[in-house]
Amino acid sequence: MRADLLQRLAVQTSERAQADLLRRARAIDHAQGPWLEIGERRLLAFCSNDYLGLAQHPQLIAAFKRVADDEGVGSTAAHLVCGHRREHAMLEDALADWTGRERALLFSTGYMANLGVLQALLGRGDLCVQDKLNHACLLDGATLAGATLRRYPHGDAAAAARQLAGMPDAAALLATDGVFSMDGDRAPLRELAAVCRREGTTLMVDDAHGLGVLGPDGAGGVAEAGLGPRDVPVLMATLGKALGTHGAFVAGSAALIEGLTQFARTHVYTTAMPPAVAAATLAAVQLARSEHWRRERLAALITRFRAGAAQLGLPLAASDTPIQPLLLGDAADALAAAHALEAQGLLVTAIRPPTVPAGQARLRITLSAAHEDEHVDRLLDALATLPRGEDGAPV
Repeated sequence: MRADLLQRLAVQTSERAQADLLRRARAIDHAQGPWLEIGERRLLAFCSNDYLGLAQHPQLIAAFKRVADDEGVGSTAAHLVCGHRREHAMLEDALADWTGRERALLFSTGYMANLGVLQALLGRGDLCVQDKLNHACLLDGATLAGATLRRYPHGDAAAAARQLAGMPDAAALLATDGVFSMDGDRAPLRELAAVCRREGTTLMVDDAHGLGVLGPDGAGGVAEAGLGPRDVPVLMATLGKALGTHGAFVAGSAALIEGLTQFARTHVYTTAMPPAVAAATLAAVQLARSEHWRRERLAALITRFRAGAAQLGLPLAASDTPIQPLLLGDAADALAAAHALEAQGLLVTAIRPPTVPAGQARLRITLSAAHEDEHVDRLLDALATLPRGEDGAPV
Protein backbone atom coordinates (compact mmCIF):
# COMPACT_ATOMS: atom_id res chain seq x y z
CA MET A 1 0.00 0.00 0.00
CA ARG A 2 1.28 3.45 -0.90
CA ALA A 3 1.39 6.06 1.82
CA ASP A 4 -1.30 8.74 1.50
CA LEU A 5 0.75 11.91 1.04
CA LEU A 6 -1.98 14.29 2.20
CA GLN A 7 -2.64 12.16 5.28
CA ARG A 8 1.06 12.10 6.08
CA LEU A 9 1.22 15.88 5.78
CA ALA A 10 -1.80 16.21 8.06
CA VAL A 11 -0.11 14.03 10.68
CA GLN A 12 3.06 16.13 10.51
CA THR A 13 1.02 19.32 10.89
CA SER A 14 -0.81 17.86 13.87
CA GLU A 15 2.49 16.90 15.50
CA ARG A 16 3.78 20.43 15.06
CA ALA A 17 0.59 21.82 16.61
CA GLN A 18 0.91 19.49 19.60
CA ALA A 19 4.47 20.69 20.13
CA ASP A 20 3.24 24.30 20.15
CA LEU A 21 5.26 25.01 17.01
CA LEU A 22 2.45 25.71 14.54
CA ARG A 23 2.92 28.90 12.52
CA ARG A 24 0.06 31.01 11.18
CA ALA A 25 -0.14 34.15 9.08
CA ARG A 26 -1.97 37.15 10.52
CA ALA A 27 -3.75 39.57 8.23
CA ILE A 28 -2.61 43.16 8.79
CA ASP A 29 -5.49 45.53 8.08
CA HIS A 30 -3.40 48.69 7.81
CA ALA A 31 0.21 49.79 8.22
CA GLN A 32 1.45 53.25 9.10
CA GLY A 33 5.18 53.31 9.67
CA PRO A 34 5.95 50.97 12.56
CA TRP A 35 2.28 50.87 13.59
CA LEU A 36 0.10 47.98 12.44
CA GLU A 37 -3.65 47.60 12.75
CA ILE A 38 -5.02 44.09 13.30
CA GLY A 39 -8.75 44.10 13.71
CA GLU A 40 -9.52 46.87 16.16
CA ARG A 41 -6.07 46.81 17.75
CA ARG A 42 -3.18 49.16 16.94
CA LEU A 43 0.18 47.59 17.68
CA LEU A 44 3.70 49.01 17.64
CA ALA A 45 5.73 46.52 15.61
CA PHE A 46 9.30 45.47 16.27
CA CYS A 47 9.40 42.58 13.82
CA SER A 48 9.61 43.99 10.28
CA ASN A 49 12.70 44.24 8.08
CA ASP A 50 11.94 47.82 6.97
CA TYR A 51 15.26 48.90 8.45
CA LEU A 52 15.46 52.34 6.82
CA GLY A 53 11.75 53.12 7.06
CA LEU A 54 11.36 53.37 3.28
CA ALA A 55 8.43 51.02 2.64
CA GLN A 56 5.89 53.86 2.76
CA HIS A 57 8.09 56.71 1.61
CA PRO A 58 6.19 59.19 -0.63
CA GLN A 59 8.86 59.07 -3.35
CA LEU A 60 8.58 55.28 -3.61
CA ILE A 61 4.81 55.48 -3.73
CA ALA A 62 4.91 58.21 -6.38
CA ALA A 63 7.35 56.23 -8.56
CA PHE A 64 5.18 53.13 -8.26
CA LYS A 65 2.01 55.03 -9.16
CA ARG A 66 3.61 56.82 -12.09
CA VAL A 67 4.79 53.62 -13.76
CA ALA A 68 1.63 51.70 -12.87
CA ASP A 69 -0.42 54.45 -14.52
CA ASP A 70 1.78 54.29 -17.65
CA GLU A 71 2.57 50.59 -17.89
CA GLY A 72 -0.05 48.76 -15.83
CA VAL A 73 0.67 46.36 -13.01
CA GLY A 74 2.21 43.14 -14.33
CA SER A 75 5.30 42.75 -16.51
CA THR A 76 3.31 40.00 -18.35
CA ALA A 77 6.31 37.77 -19.20
CA ALA A 78 9.74 36.55 -18.23
CA HIS A 79 12.68 38.91 -18.66
CA LEU A 80 13.93 37.02 -21.73
CA VAL A 81 10.55 37.07 -23.46
CA CYS A 82 9.09 40.59 -23.26
CA GLY A 83 8.98 41.23 -19.51
CA HIS A 84 12.24 43.17 -19.23
CA ARG A 85 11.25 46.83 -19.17
CA ARG A 86 13.23 50.05 -19.05
CA GLU A 87 12.62 50.25 -15.31
CA HIS A 88 14.27 46.87 -14.76
CA ALA A 89 17.32 47.88 -16.80
CA MET A 90 17.69 51.16 -14.92
CA LEU A 91 17.43 49.39 -11.58
CA GLU A 92 20.03 46.79 -12.53
CA ASP A 93 22.44 49.54 -13.56
CA ALA A 94 21.88 51.39 -10.28
CA LEU A 95 22.40 48.27 -8.18
CA ALA A 96 25.61 47.40 -10.03
CA ASP A 97 26.94 50.93 -9.51
CA TRP A 98 25.98 50.95 -5.81
CA THR A 99 27.70 47.65 -5.08
CA GLY A 100 30.74 48.37 -7.29
CA ARG A 101 30.09 45.51 -9.71
CA GLU A 102 30.06 45.42 -13.50
CA ARG A 103 26.49 44.22 -13.77
CA ALA A 104 23.47 43.09 -11.77
CA LEU A 105 20.59 40.72 -12.51
CA LEU A 106 17.11 40.91 -10.99
CA PHE A 107 15.23 37.99 -9.47
CA SER A 108 11.66 37.87 -8.21
CA THR A 109 12.65 36.86 -4.65
CA GLY A 110 15.78 36.30 -2.62
CA TYR A 111 14.97 32.62 -2.34
CA MET A 112 14.82 32.35 -6.12
CA ALA A 113 18.06 34.29 -6.50
CA ASN A 114 20.01 31.92 -4.29
CA LEU A 115 18.46 28.80 -5.82
CA GLY A 116 19.24 30.11 -9.29
CA VAL A 117 22.85 31.05 -8.59
CA LEU A 118 23.76 27.81 -6.85
CA GLN A 119 22.03 25.68 -9.46
CA ALA A 120 23.81 27.55 -12.25
CA LEU A 121 27.28 27.39 -10.67
CA LEU A 122 27.30 23.96 -9.04
CA GLY A 123 26.81 20.39 -10.19
CA ARG A 124 27.39 16.83 -9.03
CA GLY A 125 30.91 16.31 -7.80
CA ASP A 126 31.32 19.96 -6.81
CA LEU A 127 31.69 21.11 -3.21
CA CYS A 128 29.60 23.76 -1.46
CA VAL A 129 30.76 24.84 2.00
CA GLN A 130 28.31 26.84 4.10
CA ASP A 131 27.91 28.34 7.56
CA LYS A 132 25.73 26.22 9.84
CA LEU A 133 23.32 29.13 10.33
CA ASN A 134 22.92 30.10 6.67
CA HIS A 135 19.45 30.91 5.40
CA ALA A 136 17.43 27.93 4.20
CA CYS A 137 17.55 29.01 0.56
CA LEU A 138 21.34 28.74 0.42
CA LEU A 139 21.19 25.23 1.86
CA ASP A 140 18.36 24.26 -0.49
CA GLY A 141 20.24 25.67 -3.47
CA ALA A 142 23.27 23.48 -2.87
CA THR A 143 21.10 20.41 -2.35
CA LEU A 144 19.06 20.99 -5.51
CA ALA A 145 22.25 21.52 -7.51
CA GLY A 146 23.41 18.05 -6.50
CA ALA A 147 26.66 19.34 -5.00
CA THR A 148 28.29 17.91 -1.90
CA LEU A 149 27.22 20.17 0.98
CA ARG A 150 29.51 20.62 3.96
CA ARG A 151 28.52 22.91 6.85
CA TYR A 152 31.00 24.49 9.26
CA PRO A 153 30.33 25.74 12.82
CA HIS A 154 28.88 29.24 12.84
CA GLY A 155 31.40 31.94 11.97
CA ASP A 156 34.38 29.55 12.07
CA ALA A 157 36.62 30.41 9.10
CA ALA A 158 39.26 27.85 10.15
CA ALA A 159 36.62 25.12 10.09
CA ALA A 160 35.52 26.29 6.65
CA ALA A 161 39.11 25.94 5.46
CA ARG A 162 39.24 22.38 6.77
CA GLN A 163 36.03 21.51 4.93
CA LEU A 164 37.50 22.84 1.69
CA ALA A 165 40.80 21.03 2.24
CA GLY A 166 38.91 17.76 2.61
CA MET A 167 38.00 17.80 -1.11
CA PRO A 168 41.02 19.54 -2.68
CA ASP A 169 40.26 18.52 -6.26
CA ALA A 170 36.59 19.54 -6.36
CA ALA A 171 35.37 22.83 -7.82
CA ALA A 172 34.18 24.68 -4.75
CA LEU A 173 31.90 27.51 -3.64
CA LEU A 174 31.79 28.94 -0.14
CA ALA A 175 28.44 30.61 0.57
CA THR A 176 27.55 32.63 3.64
CA ASP A 177 25.01 35.09 4.93
CA GLY A 178 26.60 38.50 5.47
CA VAL A 179 24.33 39.28 8.42
CA PHE A 180 22.56 36.25 9.88
CA SER A 181 18.82 36.72 9.82
CA MET A 182 17.98 35.10 13.17
CA ASP A 183 21.05 36.16 15.15
CA GLY A 184 21.91 39.58 13.72
CA ASP A 185 25.65 38.93 13.88
CA ARG A 186 28.01 39.15 10.92
CA ALA A 187 30.04 36.61 9.03
CA PRO A 188 33.86 36.96 9.28
CA LEU A 189 33.99 38.05 5.66
CA ARG A 190 37.64 39.10 5.51
CA GLU A 191 38.76 35.79 7.01
CA LEU A 192 36.49 33.81 4.68
CA ALA A 193 37.80 35.74 1.68
CA ALA A 194 41.36 34.88 2.69
CA VAL A 195 40.42 31.20 3.00
CA CYS A 196 38.85 31.25 -0.45
CA ARG A 197 41.94 32.85 -1.98
CA ARG A 198 44.17 30.15 -0.48
CA GLU A 199 41.87 27.32 -1.50
CA GLY A 200 41.01 28.53 -5.00
CA THR A 201 37.34 28.77 -4.01
CA THR A 202 34.60 31.13 -5.17
CA LEU A 203 33.04 33.19 -2.36
CA MET A 204 29.34 34.06 -2.45
CA VAL A 205 27.78 36.41 0.11
CA ASP A 206 24.05 36.82 0.72
CA ASP A 207 23.93 40.43 1.98
CA ALA A 208 20.15 40.60 2.36
CA HIS A 209 20.32 42.14 5.84
CA GLY A 210 23.41 44.27 5.19
CA LEU A 211 22.48 46.17 2.03
CA GLY A 212 21.25 49.66 2.87
CA VAL A 213 22.29 49.32 6.52
CA LEU A 214 26.05 48.74 6.49
CA GLY A 215 29.01 50.14 4.60
CA PRO A 216 29.73 53.39 2.75
CA ASP A 217 26.50 54.82 1.34
CA GLY A 218 24.78 51.68 2.64
CA ALA A 219 26.47 49.49 0.00
CA GLY A 220 26.39 46.58 2.45
CA GLY A 221 28.51 44.39 4.65
CA VAL A 222 30.86 43.33 1.87
CA ALA A 223 31.71 46.96 1.15
CA GLU A 224 32.07 47.69 4.86
CA ALA A 225 34.60 44.85 5.11
CA GLY A 226 36.63 46.50 2.35
CA LEU A 227 36.14 43.56 -0.02
CA GLY A 228 35.81 44.03 -3.77
CA PRO A 229 34.60 41.95 -6.70
CA ARG A 230 37.74 39.80 -6.76
CA ASP A 231 37.25 38.91 -3.09
CA VAL A 232 33.51 38.30 -3.39
CA PRO A 233 32.75 37.41 -7.02
CA VAL A 234 29.11 36.57 -6.27
CA LEU A 235 27.08 39.13 -4.29
CA MET A 236 23.37 38.67 -3.68
CA ALA A 237 20.99 40.94 -1.79
CA THR A 238 17.28 41.48 -1.44
CA LEU A 239 15.11 44.51 -2.12
CA GLY A 240 12.36 43.83 0.41
CA LYS A 241 14.26 44.68 3.57
CA ALA A 242 16.15 47.97 3.93
CA LEU A 243 14.88 49.16 0.53
CA GLY A 244 11.26 48.49 1.47
CA THR A 245 10.03 46.98 -1.82
CA HIS A 246 10.26 43.44 -3.21
CA GLY A 247 12.60 41.15 -5.12
CA ALA A 248 16.33 40.51 -5.18
CA PHE A 249 19.43 40.76 -7.34
CA VAL A 250 22.81 39.21 -7.93
CA ALA A 251 25.77 41.46 -8.78
CA GLY A 252 29.16 40.55 -10.17
CA SER A 253 31.24 40.47 -13.31
CA ALA A 254 29.73 40.75 -16.76
CA ALA A 255 30.68 37.11 -17.34
CA LEU A 256 28.84 35.98 -14.19
CA ILE A 257 25.67 37.87 -15.09
CA GLU A 258 25.73 36.63 -18.68
CA GLY A 259 26.10 33.09 -17.41
CA LEU A 260 23.25 33.46 -14.93
CA THR A 261 21.07 34.95 -17.65
CA GLN A 262 21.55 31.73 -19.60
CA PHE A 263 21.53 29.12 -16.84
CA ALA A 264 19.78 30.42 -13.69
CA ARG A 265 16.44 28.68 -14.10
CA THR A 266 14.72 30.82 -11.47
CA HIS A 267 15.48 33.89 -13.57
CA VAL A 268 14.83 32.40 -17.01
CA TYR A 269 11.57 30.62 -16.27
CA THR A 270 9.60 33.09 -14.18
CA THR A 271 7.70 36.31 -14.76
CA ALA A 272 9.69 39.49 -14.20
CA MET A 273 8.78 41.69 -11.23
CA PRO A 274 6.24 44.41 -12.02
CA PRO A 275 7.97 47.43 -13.61
CA ALA A 276 6.28 49.67 -11.05
CA VAL A 277 8.08 47.77 -8.28
CA ALA A 278 11.38 48.26 -10.11
CA ALA A 279 10.69 52.00 -10.36
CA ALA A 280 9.89 52.22 -6.65
CA THR A 281 13.05 50.29 -5.84
CA LEU A 282 15.16 52.64 -7.92
CA ALA A 283 13.78 55.53 -5.86
CA ALA A 284 14.64 53.58 -2.70
CA VAL A 285 18.23 53.01 -3.87
CA GLN A 286 18.65 56.74 -4.48
CA LEU A 287 17.29 57.58 -1.02
CA ALA A 288 19.36 54.90 0.72
CA ARG A 289 22.55 56.18 -0.90
CA SER A 290 21.92 59.86 -0.21
CA GLU A 291 20.06 60.05 3.11
CA HIS A 292 22.80 58.99 5.50
CA TRP A 293 20.76 60.18 8.45
CA ARG A 294 18.63 57.04 8.19
CA ARG A 295 21.59 54.79 9.02
CA GLU A 296 22.75 57.21 11.71
CA ARG A 297 19.28 57.22 13.24
CA LEU A 298 19.10 53.43 13.10
CA ALA A 299 22.51 53.08 14.75
CA ALA A 300 21.43 55.42 17.56
CA LEU A 301 18.29 53.38 18.20
CA ILE A 302 20.29 50.14 18.28
CA THR A 303 22.68 51.68 20.84
CA ARG A 304 19.76 52.94 22.93
CA PHE A 305 18.03 49.57 22.93
CA ARG A 306 21.14 47.57 23.77
CA ALA A 307 22.08 49.94 26.59
CA GLY A 308 18.59 49.66 28.08
CA ALA A 309 18.55 45.89 27.68
CA ALA A 310 21.91 45.62 29.45
CA GLN A 311 20.56 47.61 32.39
CA LEU A 312 17.66 45.14 32.58
CA GLY A 313 19.96 42.13 32.36
CA LEU A 314 18.29 40.82 29.23
CA PRO A 315 20.15 38.04 27.37
CA LEU A 316 20.54 39.68 23.97
CA ALA A 317 22.61 38.06 21.26
CA ALA A 318 25.86 39.80 20.30
CA SER A 319 24.59 41.99 17.46
CA ASP A 320 25.14 45.59 16.39
CA THR A 321 22.69 45.32 13.48
CA PRO A 322 18.93 46.05 13.47
CA ILE A 323 18.29 42.38 14.34
CA GLN A 324 18.33 42.11 18.15
CA PRO A 325 17.38 38.60 19.29
CA LEU A 326 16.32 38.07 22.89
CA LEU A 327 17.27 34.46 23.60
CA LEU A 328 14.73 32.59 25.73
CA GLY A 329 15.48 28.94 24.94
CA ASP A 330 12.14 27.23 25.35
CA ALA A 331 9.57 27.62 22.56
CA ALA A 332 6.68 27.93 25.01
CA ASP A 333 8.50 30.70 26.88
CA ALA A 334 9.14 32.62 23.68
CA LEU A 335 5.50 32.33 22.66
CA ALA A 336 4.31 33.41 26.11
CA ALA A 337 6.62 36.42 26.03
CA ALA A 338 5.31 37.44 22.61
CA HIS A 339 1.73 37.20 23.88
CA ALA A 340 2.60 39.23 26.97
CA LEU A 341 4.13 41.99 24.84
CA GLU A 342 1.14 42.02 22.52
CA ALA A 343 -1.14 42.49 25.51
CA GLN A 344 0.82 45.71 26.09
CA GLY A 345 0.39 46.84 22.47
CA LEU A 346 3.69 45.60 21.04
CA LEU A 347 4.11 43.13 18.19
CA VAL A 348 7.30 41.05 18.44
CA THR A 349 7.53 37.66 16.78
CA ALA A 350 8.49 34.53 18.67
CA ILE A 351 10.94 32.50 16.58
CA ARG A 352 10.76 28.79 17.34
CA PRO A 353 12.12 25.54 15.91
CA PRO A 354 12.56 24.51 13.16
CA THR A 355 13.48 28.09 12.14
CA VAL A 356 16.09 28.03 14.93
CA PRO A 357 17.60 24.97 16.61
CA ALA A 358 15.77 23.30 19.49
CA GLY A 359 16.43 25.10 22.76
CA GLN A 360 17.22 28.39 21.01
CA ALA A 361 13.76 29.96 20.71
CA ARG A 362 13.79 33.72 20.91
CA LEU A 363 12.05 36.99 20.38
CA ARG A 364 13.43 38.41 17.14
CA ILE A 365 13.34 42.15 17.82
CA THR A 366 14.08 44.36 14.84
CA LEU A 367 14.58 48.11 14.78
CA SER A 368 13.84 50.63 12.06
CA ALA A 369 14.75 54.23 11.36
CA ALA A 370 10.99 54.79 11.48
CA HIS A 371 11.00 54.08 15.23
CA GLU A 372 11.31 56.89 17.73
CA ASP A 373 13.23 56.99 21.01
CA GLU A 374 9.99 56.71 22.95
CA HIS A 375 9.08 53.58 20.99
CA VAL A 376 12.30 51.89 22.08
CA ASP A 377 11.75 53.00 25.67
CA ARG A 378 8.21 51.61 25.57
CA LEU A 379 9.56 48.26 24.38
CA LEU A 380 12.17 48.20 27.15
CA ASP A 381 9.53 49.02 29.76
CA ALA A 382 7.40 46.15 28.49
CA LEU A 383 10.34 43.71 28.45
CA ALA A 384 11.05 44.65 32.06
CA THR A 385 7.62 43.31 33.06
CA LEU A 386 8.21 39.80 31.68
CA PRO A 387 8.48 37.12 34.38
CA ARG A 388 12.03 36.04 35.17
CA GLY A 389 13.55 32.67 35.91
CA GLU A 390 16.11 31.89 38.62
CA ASP A 391 18.89 33.07 36.31
CA GLY A 392 17.14 36.40 35.84
CA ALA A 393 16.31 35.79 32.19
CA PRO A 394 12.73 36.21 30.98
CA VAL A 395 10.58 33.09 30.88
